Amino acid sequence: MSNPGEADQTPITSVRQLADYIAEGCKSPSDFRIGTEHEKFGFRLADLQAPPYAAPDSDATVLALLRLLRDRHDGASIDDAGQMIGLRMPMPTGPTSISLEPAGQLELSGAPLETLHETDAELRTHLEQVHDAATQLQLGYAPLGFHPLARRDDMPWMPKGRYAIMRRYMPKVGGLGLDMMTRTCTVQVNLDYSSERDMARKLRVSLALQPLATALFANSPFTEGRPNGYLSYRAEVWTDTDPHRSGIPRLMLDPGFGFVRYVEWLLDAVPMYFIYRDGRYIDLAGASFRAFMDGRLPQAEGHAATLGDFADHMTTAFTDVRLKKFLEMRGADAGSPAMMLAQSALWVGLLYDDAALAAAESLIAGVTWENLLIARAAVPRQGLEAKLIVTKAELPLRSLVADVVAIARDGLRARAKQAPEGVDETTYLRPLEEIADGAPTQAERWLDRYHNVWGGDVQRIFSETTV
Repeated sequence: MSNPGEADQTPITSVRQLADYIAEGCKSPSDFRIGTEHEKFGFRLADLQAPPYAAPDSDATVLALLRLLRDRHDGASIDDAGQMIGLRMPMPTGPTSISLEPAGQLELSGAPLETLHETDAELRTHLEQVHDAATQLQLGYAPLGFHPLARRDDMPWMPKGRYAIMRRYMPKVGGLGLDMMTRTCTVQVNLDYSSERDMARKLRVSLALQPLATALFANSPFTEGRPNGYLSYRAEVWTDTDPHRSGIPRLMLDPGFGFVRYVEWLLDAVPMYFIYRDGRYIDLAGASFRAFMDGRLPQAEGHAATLGDFADHMTTAFTDVRLKKFLEMRGADAGSPAMMLAQSALWVGLLYDDAALAAAESLIAGVTWENLLIARAAVPRQGLEAKLIVTKAELPLRSLVADVVAIARDGLRARAKQAPEGVDETTYLRPLEEIADGAPTQAERWLDRYHNVWGGDVQRIFSETTV
């Protein structure tokens, strides 16, 4: 989730203005970029517990890690009410930022990069920096979709104002929202569009294939030290978090979907959390943004709606694919570095080449919203064995993997982006090609090791996933 920053103070005057604000994200294909965001759980090496934000008698804390990263790598602090809650970090590939998820999960928001080779370099640099700093503090970091050991009450809370508001509000709208905040980690890739039509095409394709992506990258089969019956429990958590702002909204698959319709949905269907004024968050949880925009919220009296408020509000829609000034693919569990790169490679290959996008559209042409919801509900437990009805045929998602990966491979080949050593971007699809050939997903592999190698000791997952 985002860090507080300098908000656009332009007053909102119309729905059209907001649609045009999103449309500012349209780019020429030659300017398309790749942005990745990935999260990981921190744990103390001594006892595998999540580190607190700060502690008077210990350096094994989140705050100590932020300070060490800042001081070693010329970072700049991001503060919330006087507390350090993030960093702006320079890297050779471009400026990045580090933010804290609600329970201290560490998130890197990467720079907009031209190639997956740059994404690879950025990821490696970040993980090396975190590993070196964490080791000095007797901490480790593990990218998993759901915390495999901790109970909800075991997890700490970070001192970010927006999280306090969400913590109060979440139990009113779903049973697992606090678990989403404290016990999940994800990886997402952010991609550009060239026009409203291009956005709508890419959104429909990526939403239709999001259940497949969730199954491919499933990496959360354990809860509180034992198998939970799911392959992606993170995906299951989202089904009981907040139905007003998550999932697959029907309007996104409608032929006439565009920027104005999306704005109307945000104004009327997605409740607010807050506005940010003078360094503090004002709790507006549950209120309508349209009512705020029209000056009809007594609790926001004296505060006119601005484009900065709308930008913040867009970050509180948690759909499986989120539309902002770019598209965010949000359906995957956090996983190994190779799988995180594979996730970016999959979507870049599918969406950034015209022929690949057309082939993907043909593949999902018969998928309906109703059938997508059925598949989305089945995927957390069944993974690639979940069924999706495509052109009247009910197919296991596993049967689609080879075709989807092949389309992505063709799209990456067409981009012809080579690293100095001569390899192109198709190299990052290798983990998915192995799954297409019958290899287990990450979750399936962990379950096999739990039963056949670890002797039922889930704690061993930390030694095998630490980055």
